[in-house]
Amino acid sequence: MNEKKRKDMSEKKDIAAVKKELNELRKTIRRHNKLYYELDKPEIDDYEYDMLMKRLREIEAKYPEFITDTSPTQVVGGKARRAAGALVAHDAPMLSLQDVFSKGEVDGFVENIKKEFADAEFVVEEKIDGLSLALRYENGKLTTALTRGDGVTEGEDVTENAMCIDDVVQKLKNAMPYFEIRGEVYMEREKFISVNERQELLGLPLFANPRNCAAGTLRQLNSQVVKERGLSLFVFNLQKSEGREFFKHTEVYDFLHKQGIKTIQNYFVCHTAEEVWRSIEKIGEMRGSLPYDIDGAVVKINDLASRERLGATSKVPRWAIAYKYPPEEKETVLRDIELSVGRTGRITPTAVFDTVHLCGTNVSRAMLHNQDFIDELDIRVGDTIVVYKSGEIIPKVKAVVKDKRPQNTVPFVIPPRCPVCGHKAVREENTADMKCTNANCPAQVENHILNFTGRRAMDIKGFGAVYIKTLIEKKYLKNIVDIYKLKNRREELIKDGIVGKEKNTDKLLAAIENSKSNEPYRLLTGLGISGIGQAAAKELMRHFGGIEELGAARVDEIIAVQDMGEISANYIREYFADEENRKIIAELKSLGLNLKNAAQPTAQNSRFAYKTFVITGTLPTMSRADATAFIEERGGRVTGSVSKKTDFLVAGENAGSKLAKAQELGIRILNEDELLKTEM
Repeated sequence: MNEKKRKDMSEKKDIAAVKKELNELRKTIRRHNKLYYELDKPEIDDYEYDMLMKRLREIEAKYPEFITDTSPTQVVGGKARRAAGALVAHDAPMLSLQDVFSKGEVDGFVENIKKEFADAEFVVEEKIDGLSLALRYENGKLTTALTRGDGVTEGEDVTENAMCIDDVVQKLKNAMPYFEIRGEVYMEREKFISVNERQELLGLPLFANPRNCAAGTLRQLNSQVVKERGLSLFVFNLQKSEGREFFKHTEVYDFLHKQGIKTIQNYFVCHTAEEVWRSIEKIGEMRGSLPYDIDGAVVKINDLASRERLGATSKVPRWAIAYKYPPEEKETVLRDIELSVGRTGRITPTAVFDTVHLCGTNVSRAMLHNQDFIDELDIRVGDTIVVYKSGEIIPKVKAVVKDKRPQNTVPFVIPPRCPVCGHKAVREENTADMKCTNANCPAQVENHILNFTGRRAMDIKGFGAVYIKTLIEKKYLKNIVDIYKLKNRREELIKDGIVGKEKNTDKLLAAIENSKSNEPYRLLTGLGISGIGQAAAKELMRHFGGIEELGAARVDEIIAVQDMGEISANYIREYFADEENRKIIAELKSLGLNLKNAAQPTAQNSRFAYKTFVITGTLPTMSRADATAFIEERGGRVTGSVSKKTDFLVAGENAGSKLAKAQELGIRILNEDELLKTEM
């Protein structure tokens, strides 16, 4: 083989490797774009994503012949989601910004602009980590709010939700025929913590970060949720105006301030590359003290006519860039690993280390998540660890410096006992979390009582989370038994005014008293036994007939119940084997709660006995709860998903995928009228 052929083959191999890397990068980035922009469920942090994009740009710059129209470098991140609302055409594009990561790149941007506009002014401002929103005003009134969507063609109409954000001004003081501005919806960190606490109390998934939470909230179908979560908005750009001409970006800001519209808070007007860089550093130093997250600093030309002349690519404007701060990392020594118990019983390990200064604040603690995370990094007390803040303000442990490890360190293992109450702790099925199994653990009492009084358990109307928290703080409640002893402290309750005056207190006490006659499946649901929700509780009570009968059952007898697995059966057996739990059941019985089912269904009302139903879609006259009650009163059971064990699917309007699956499996389909008339 001659030298030319060898060289040609080598080049072909190199080109094949480049194409392979390009394809893999583009596929990975598209996946993360979908997770971030459309599903609000990012799997990597901003820095990792930025590095993927940076590598893609480097390859495409070297091999421009391989650039495609669909490459992530050529299109805006996401696309509009029909589920969030009607799609609205963009009047002005909502493009992304070109990311840069070094002083050299910032200097190069400024110098290139200066070549064309020698007297150019620049505005350097915070880059808020949130969700883009355009607001349209017609004759001074807010008419439409839309998300970025695909950035060019269309976005999602979220007007109703946007009007629930306090920072969204609905009427301009100085009206004009048409005025469109762009801002960033975000969530302050304190509000984010409150939302996640509420999610945990309700047993719902936690949000990964404030940006995620803000994006998910703005796309909510229930505007009341948007109002309750307290989103915020900064406006950072003029998209389009008719009836008034603006010349500078800062002039737009002045006008917005007069309208009562909140703009980016920290911004600087600069004339040289050095001034621009100093402003970027200044914003970087502020990061730790801001109540919200920023993920960079934006540099943009102040003059609007110059922006117009420079224009944009298919993805980014040529008149602005976004500088992304590198994650700040420091070494420190791990002194301890503390364990705490959350309101759901989850045991959380926290690293306690020598204080380091990161992003403007002193930090000495970082969450270690779970045993898997500790094992993966092999973190030991006494280790030198690398701590960082990446985009988010929350400190994290990145790595262990193994060559600085002292002798005689030992692996850290979370003990199988609750650090608060000493009861058994177990690893939850299909998770990496350790959880205290004691429903009466002091750390869990608030969540336990909230679950007990909730709609799916004892359904005590008017017994809200605020009352429960205060009653616990003031020592009225230590466990669920104390709920039924509140009537003995009526005068104290009225005097303290926790629930309100006499009328409200008596109303709550009456609701508590009425709950004593609930069916025992509600009590079983409220006991907080791991894995036993309302559906399982109904099935158990249908099989055993009462709480005490279940408490005396063996594991094999519990497993014999339909859909009951070995893990859940063991949780039940362990619950009733615990002396403290048996005392609670006995006390509840002595206080008059119903522990036993009424007489079994007669032939007249058992026509659905041993039949399994699934309900889907909207029925003409019955709510889903009404239909469920109708079926269960006649001996049937209702489950949430279609399987081979399903006997009937009750289908209303917009039945969806469950109907298709039932048809595929040959399951009998009933409408509401047929349900009411069907005889087995």
